[in-house]
Amino acid sequence: MAIEYLGLSQINGPLVVLEGVQNAAFDEIVEMTVNGNEHRLGRVIEIYNNKAIIQVYEGTEGMALRNTHTRLTGHPMEIGVSESMLGRTFNGIGIPIDGLGDIDADKMLDVNGKPLNPVTREYPRNYIRTGLSAIDGLTTLIRGQKLPIFSGNGLPHDQLAAQIVQQASLGDDTDEKFAIVFAAMGVKYDVADFFRRTFEESGVSDHVAMFINLANDPVVERLITPKVALTLAEYLAFERGMHILVILTDMTSFAEAMREVSSSKGEIPSRKGFPGYLYSELATIYERAGIVKGSKGSVTQIPILTMPNDDITHPIPDLTGYITEGQIVLDRLLQGQSVYPPINVLPSLSRLMKDGIGKGFTREDHQDVANQLFSCYAKVGDARALASVIGEDELSPIDKKYLEFGQAFEHQFVGQDLQENRTILETLNIGWKLLGMLPRKELDRIDTKILDQYYQPADRD
Repeated sequence: MAIEYLGLSQINGPLVVLEGVQNAAFDEIVEMTVNGNEHRLGRVIEIYNNKAIIQVYEGTEGMALRNTHTRLTGHPMEIGVSESMLGRTFNGIGIPIDGLGDIDADKMLDVNGKPLNPVTREYPRNYIRTGLSAIDGLTTLIRGQKLPIFSGNGLPHDQLAAQIVQQASLGDDTDEKFAIVFAAMGVKYDVADFFRRTFEESGVSDHVAMFINLANDPVVERLITPKVALTLAEYLAFERGMHILVILTDMTSFAEAMREVSSSKGEIPSRKGFPGYLYSELATIYERAGIVKGSKGSVTQIPILTMPNDDITHPIPDLTGYITEGQIVLDRLLQGQSVYPPINVLPSLSRLMKDGIGKGFTREDHQDVANQLFSCYAKVGDARALASVIGEDELSPIDKKYLEFGQAFEHQFVGQDLQENRTILETLNIGWKLLGMLPRKELDRIDTKILDQYYQPADRD
C-alpha cells in the first residue's frame, strides 16, 4: 500500500521539498493532488536523508505548503505508446489535447529509454528524401543519423521544419513504413497553430504524431517533451519496424529550461550560466537515434536550435556539433536576398552522407556533383571578395563566370518554392545545369567518365 504524504516543507519555483520521506528513489515519479481535485506529476531529482526534492512538471502555481498531498509511485516516468498515436496531438508530457479521447496503449515504456549496447548498432545506410536540393544534394540526411539545423531568431526554421514534415519520404521505390514524430518546445500559440494547420491542410497529419509544449506551459514540462517523443519513436521503429524521422524544435528552449531549473536548485553554473551537465543531457537525447540489429526500423533525428545572437560558438550549438553527425546552417544574408531556404552550404555538412548516396542509393554521380558544387561555390566567395576591392568590371572572365554561377546557385539550387518537392534526380540535374555555366577545365572534382556522360556547356546549341 502506497504512503501518501500531507503537505510540503518548501516551494521554490518549479521545485518543492518533501520531508519525512521513506524509500524514495532518484528519478521516481510522484503524483500530487492540489486542493483535493487537481492532479499533477513530479519527479524526484534529489534525496538527502529523509528529504526529497521534487520537480513538478505542470508547475507549482496554486500549490501551498498545506494544500498538497503527495504519493510516490515507485517507478520512473512512463508513457503509454501505440501505433494509433500517429495522427494525434499531445501536450509536452504525452496527454492528448486534440479532443479525440485517450490512447489505448499497447504497452507502458520508461521515457528515459533503455541504454543501447553499441555493439548492437548498425551503421546508417540509405537516405531520407526531404525534397530540398540543398539538403538532399549537398548534406544528405541518412537513415539513423542525427543532423541538426542551426538557425537564428527571425530565420524561417519553422517553415523549413513544416516543409520537411510535408515532403520527407524514403523515396519513390519502396514499400517500407515511414512516419514522423514532431516535438515543439516553448513555441508560441500562433507557431503551434501554424504547424497544426499546415500538416492538416497538406494531408500528412495521419502519419505525424505531434507533441507541443507552449511558451506559457510550465518550464519543467519542456525538459520531458523530447524524451516522450523519442520514446514513441523508438517503439514505432524497433518494435513496429517503421522508419521514424524525429524533428525537435527548439532545442535552445530545452537548454534554457534546464538552466532555469538548475538555477532554482542552486547549482553552480558553467558556461553562459548553463549547468555543467548540459553536454550529457543533450547527448542522452541525440544518442537515441540509430539503427539496431534485428530491427527493420530506424530513428533519424533533425534537432532544430536557434543560436543566440547567431553565435555558432554558443554552448548549445557548440556541444550539439560535438554529439551529432554534421549540421545544416541557415544564413541571415541569404534570407535578406529572399533565398528560401536560406541554407549556407559552406559551413553545412553531413558526415554520414558518403555512405548513403551514389550507385544503388541515389545516382553514381551524386558524390562528384556535391564535391564540385562545394568547390565552385567556395571560389564564388573569393571572386566576390576580389570584386569588392577592385570592382566587378576589373575581374578576369573566369571570375565573372564564378559570380554568375554563385547568383544562379543561390537562387536556382539552394532556393526553391515552399511547395516545391524535388526528387533527387531533379536536384542532380539542376546541379549539372549550373556546372555547365563553367568551363570544363574548372571541374576538377569530377571523374572524367562521369564528366563525359553528364557535362553539357551552357553555351552549347
